[in-house]
Amino acid sequence: MASSLAVCRLHMMGRGNLVKCLQKVDTFLIRNIGTNVALQERDGCKSLYAVQAERLDQAERSVLISCNSRTNEKKFLKFLSTHGNIKKYFFYESYGTHAVVEFANRESVASLFEITTIPSISHESLVPFKSRLLTLRNLGLDNLPNQLSGQQSHSQTTIPINQLIQNLSGEESMDQQIISLTKAFQLTEENSRLRFLVCSLLKDIAAAFFPECTIKPFGSSVNGFGKLGCDLDMFLDLDGISGRDTKLLKLGMSLEYQMKMANSERAVTQSILTVIGECVDQFGPGCVGVQKILNARCPLVRFAHQPSGFQCDLTANNRVAMKSTELLYLYGELDPRVRYLVFTVRCWARAQGITSSIPGAWISNFSLTVMVLFFLQKRSPPIIPTVDQLRDLAGPADKSVIEGNDCTFVSDFSKIQLQSNTETLEQLLCEFFEFYSTFAFKRMSINIRKGKEQNKPEVSPLHIQNPFETTLNISKNVNATQLDRFVAVCQESSWLVQQNKKPTPSAGIKGNAFAPWGLSSLLLPSQVEGIKRKGKKRKWEPASDRIKNLLESLKNKNQ
Repeated sequence: MASSLAVCRLHMMGRGNLVKCLQKVDTFLIRNIGTNVALQERDGCKSLYAVQAERLDQAERSVLISCNSRTNEKKFLKFLSTHGNIKKYFFYESYGTHAVVEFANRESVASLFEITTIPSISHESLVPFKSRLLTLRNLGLDNLPNQLSGQQSHSQTTIPINQLIQNLSGEESMDQQIISLTKAFQLTEENSRLRFLVCSLLKDIAAAFFPECTIKPFGSSVNGFGKLGCDLDMFLDLDGISGRDTKLLKLGMSLEYQMKMANSERAVTQSILTVIGECVDQFGPGCVGVQKILNARCPLVRFAHQPSGFQCDLTANNRVAMKSTELLYLYGELDPRVRYLVFTVRCWARAQGITSSIPGAWISNFSLTVMVLFFLQKRSPPIIPTVDQLRDLAGPADKSVIEGNDCTFVSDFSKIQLQSNTETLEQLLCEFFEFYSTFAFKRMSINIRKGKEQNKPEVSPLHIQNPFETTLNISKNVNATQLDRFVAVCQESSWLVQQNKKPTPSAGIKGNAFAPWGLSSLLLPSQVEGIKRKGKKRKWEPASDRIKNLLESLKNKNQ
């Protein structure tokens, strides 16, 4: 619907230079790997709920503004500052230039709304829904040349794999390669803020029906393992609505709201998402391609949010997924090696075609993450505790039973005492490949609740027990061919990662580029093809030959 893209506009006079974005403050800390450092870092960790509350508060004080690329930054900020102090702002590109502006208080947003006008369009009719998605109209810029030179924006996507391989090849150690890969792939401060702002904008729509609701991101957006460009999973939370557990008044009387009834909680969820999905489709500026997928195991509304560039899934009554998000966040905060290893294994798996963005028989990112956690639980001594150990440390406030599933685990980081394990990232990555090269997948199941292998409860190539819904296999989709390929690539990578000596710059290659080595060599396309196809084994080229061939091709291009 064309009119759904119309947004309110701000008017500002003036000419100017290209918008110059804030330089991103690189807050990524290159951490030492020892356990003592990990213990020190987690002492000051915030819980996921505290992080979400802080981010949601920032989002409520923020606006998203579509700008002309030639807008003068100083005049832009001066104009907005007349409505209140600006705490943070940044620019990015998605279907044009956009700015996220966070004010010091919500009154500034209200003041901004007072001078914001409804666009005047003669050939279409507008849906008069006012949101915090605005358009800045720069009067007097029409005659300026349309130039974009000097424009700097915060990236919302990861760098190309070839560039990543080149960057990693120049690092001094495999540990540094792993840290650099994580830095290149993880969500930035700005990207995280944008995700919470999109949730806040959606909440403004849902609040028309449920004023006390909240919409929170979950999954990769907040569990610490999300990479730039990942989807935005959102949860419509109605549990915080007041009036559920009120006490009987001393007068012996009380009042109750009259409400519609449904035959199941699932039916209620479907009804709510039907209405919210229709409102997003008809009233939500920038929301396109809305699909209401209500018969899925977890009903959802899927759409693209063009101003942010995110693919979004909105669900409700998905509390187990929220607890899974919290669990992964906790593991990532306990020891920095957890996140480093997960990012590395996920990137390696995508480069080798083990995972895919297309649904199918591939191993999922969630399954890979659980496999990394299980491996870290099996180290001697263990790097992270089991889910059952975390449950045993839980207090009364941590008690959580969802639809009969025990989702209880401790939330107070200070109660968790880790054992002293000082293995390096290089050692752990090598051991990860060795571990799963010889794992008894035919007989055993992976179980992070117990931290040990168990006999498979069902016939499936790969069985990974869901840590909360313990009767479910999170890797049930994986077929034997994909599992065999995973094992074969692990075997190849195990050998390759041991060829760890950094080579000297290759003569004849432009810029004295380094040959791929260590982690960067693992990201080259594998020569492991189908383990068996039509009853025949295929031959594959050794990894060392692949590197030689790559060097030869680079030399030929630069001759």
